[in-house]
Order: sequence, then C-alpha cells, then structure tokens
Amino acid sequence: MQQAKRLSTLLVAAALALVAGTSETKAQTATVFEGARLITGDGGTPIEDSAFVIEAGRITAVGRRGEVRAPAGATRVDLAGKTVIPALVDAHSHIGYMKNLTSGPQNYTRENILDHMQKFAYFGVAASMALGSDFGDMPYELRDEITAGKHPTAARFVTAGRGIAPPQEIRDMRHSAYRITTEDEARAAVRDLAARKATIVKTWVDSRGGTIPKLEPALYTAIIDEAHKNNLRVTVHATALSDVKALVRANVDGLAHMVGNVDDELVDLLKSHPNVYFTLALGGLRRSLYAPWLNPPHQLISDSVSPEQIKRLQERLAKGPAANAPQTWERLSAGVKRLAAADVRIGVGTDGGGQQGDQFIGWTMHAELENMVAAGMTPAQVLVAATKTSAGIVNLDELGGVVPGKSADFVVLDANPLDDITNTRRIAKVYLRGQELPRAAMAAKWQAEFRTASTR
Repeated sequence: MQQAKRLSTLLVAAALALVAGTSETKAQTATVFEGARLITGDGGTPIEDSAFVIEAGRITAVGRRGEVRAPAGATRVDLAGKTVIPALVDAHSHIGYMKNLTSGPQNYTRENILDHMQKFAYFGVAASMALGSDFGDMPYELRDEITAGKHPTAARFVTAGRGIAPPQEIRDMRHSAYRITTEDEARAAVRDLAARKATIVKTWVDSRGGTIPKLEPALYTAIIDEAHKNNLRVTVHATALSDVKALVRANVDGLAHMVGNVDDELVDLLKSHPNVYFTLALGGLRRSLYAPWLNPPHQLISDSVSPEQIKRLQERLAKGPAANAPQTWERLSAGVKRLAAADVRIGVGTDGGGQQGDQFIGWTMHAELENMVAAGMTPAQVLVAATKTSAGIVNLDELGGVVPGKSADFVVLDANPLDDITNTRRIAKVYLRGQELPRAAMAAKWQAEFRTASTR
C-alpha cells in the first residue's frame, strides 16, 4: 500500500510539472488554424474549410482558407476534418462546494475552486459564474488572478458574490447570503456587492414547497432598483409562474431556472422585456429520466470524476425517478419550446456543483446541451445559448465567438454538433487565450489523485 501511495504521489508531481511547463510555453507570434468547419457562435452558417488567425491570444482574422491573409512567419495548424466551436460558458453554477463524496462550505477552498475551474476548462468551458454561493474575499482574489493569467489551465471564475435572501432562506449554499428584512438592508447589500465588483446580484423568490415565506415584492423591487442604479443586473431563483411574471414587471434581468409553466401572458411580457434571460438548469430533472452516459460512464466522466462518486450516482439513479418526473419534464419541455419560438434570450446554466451532490463539474455543461435539444431547441440555438448568449450574461464579451477581436478560446471537435449535439463531447483539443490545454496531463493528475485516495 505504501508503494502504491508513493507511486501515486510521483504521478501527481509529474503531471503537475507537465501542466505547469506546458502552460508557461510562450505563444508564437501568430498561428493560423486551417481546414476545420467553423461554427462562429453567432448562429450563422458554418464556414467550411475555414481559416482563422490567432495573435497574442486574440483572434485577428476569420474566413475561408485561401482568403485569410496570414502574417509572415505564422505557424500553421491543420484542422481538416474537425469542427471548431467557441469555448462554452456556464452562466449558473455553484463552485467550490463539492469534493468527491462530500459537499458543503468546508470544501470551499482556493485549491478546490481552482480544481473545479480546471475541470471546466478540460471540458471546453471557458468561464463559469458562481451564482450567489461565494463568500469571503478569496473568490474575488481568485477571479482577478485568473483574469490576469496567473492560472492558465483554469476557466475564468465569475462571481456573483454573496446572494441576498430573507432569513428563512439562509441555509445550505445560501449560508453566507446577506440577511435582509428591510428595503434599506436590501439596498446596502447591493451597494456592497457593487463595491466588490460582483458581476451580478443573485436573490431567491421561492417558498420551498410552502415551508418558508417568499421574499416580499417590496424587497426584491428594492434589490432590482438599487442594482440598476449601480450598473448591476439581477438574476433571481424563481420558478412559479406568478412570481416570474411579477419579477419581469419589476424589471428583473434574468431567471436562474426554467419557469414551471409558460402562458400567453408571460410570453407577451417577455416580448415587451426583450433583454430578460433564462438559464434553464434542466439537468437535475432530466438525468433522473435519461442518463445513458453513466452506464458505462462516458470517458470524460471517468477522466475527471472519482470512481466512488460515479458509483454513488449510479446507485441513486438506479432507484428510478419520482412518479411525476415524466409529466414535469413534458411540461417544462413545452415551455422551453414556447420561449425559444418567441426568441426569448436563453443561456446555459447547469446549477452544477451544488449541495444536491454528484453534479459532475464540466460534464454538466454537455449534459445540459443535450437536455435543451431534448426539450425542443435546435442544436444551432443551443450552441448560441452556450456561447454568445451565456458570455453576455456573465458579462465577458471577449468570449462567446470565434470572430476577430475575441479572446482565442475555442474547442476542436472530432464531429459536428449541428448533426448531433452530443458531439460537443468529442473533444480533440481545447484552447484558452490562444494556448492549447494539456488535457492529457490534467487527466493524469486527477487519475493519480483518485488512486492515492483509494489507498488511504
């Protein structure tokens, strides 16, 4: 056993050294990627036999091969037969809480958050926004470090900071939320978030099945008003149709979950408030009904999730879904179709990493894309949602497209996701800020850690 531990330790050290060494490699003056089918992220027709130029981590030119002028001395990378998409963006997650078989604030450490952001990157996700579950100074510090390039194998960490909630809501991942009972307290909390440069404000309007009083309209109206005065947007956890309508009338910016029902009045309200967005978070329900990727585990899951955690989810899902799950899914699917048909802004939010357990970081993004197609959206609509729209939601305009001026964050796939959305899982390479991620070394590091843990 001791020999196994020493071997695992050596493997971890070797993998870490490879990751560090690769990430420090300097980019060439310019690189031209040629031959791929390019899905730029704007919903337009893909560019066949494309060429795009990367200089200093930025995209400087995009077009067809032979029509894009390459800088003198540029390195050329042949991507014939591949499909390129913009790196994905998760606009709703809860980072830092899960660690193997445990979940809670005891796991909320710099090391664990960085591990989560590296797993996002491994799956082709360039950024993820923690929505109201962060606390302390550390997440802001880590956000700034990643933005500055200090952790090149990590996806960008976007934070909404602490959420804002009534006393009865403060528990689990809301344990550190600002406790509010008055409009003055609500406004003070928003101002504190603005001072810390949080990306967005998160609050909850939910009775938790009738067990607690909902946040009162006067309080969430004060939150929205104060946020807009401070150039911040507000995302709300609310699923009841009446609450969602009231929030839209109060000029909320976004809803963190799919609304339970959609009617004509809501559609008309959303048409008159065209900037309101939804991040659907369909995974919790959908995987109880459909998760063939778990038996056997998809290779990406095996690469990045411990065998113990995989086994636990397999056992949970083997018990079967709740009796009303199929009817709930059909109702939500009908609503998603109506929102998409009405051109409502839909981004991608997985709700991954939460204390419900076994929501595999990174993988949840690819499962959610499949869920959205199953709910009635087209692969093209879903790819726009996962790139351009979600990048706008998390306020990172440098992401979301393979177009001139954007950061060079993209994924090279072995197959076309417009033919089958699950092809987003057929990842050949991931580039962040113009640099290829050392994905083999990253997976080797995790595998070594799993082996070490299993021998304890």
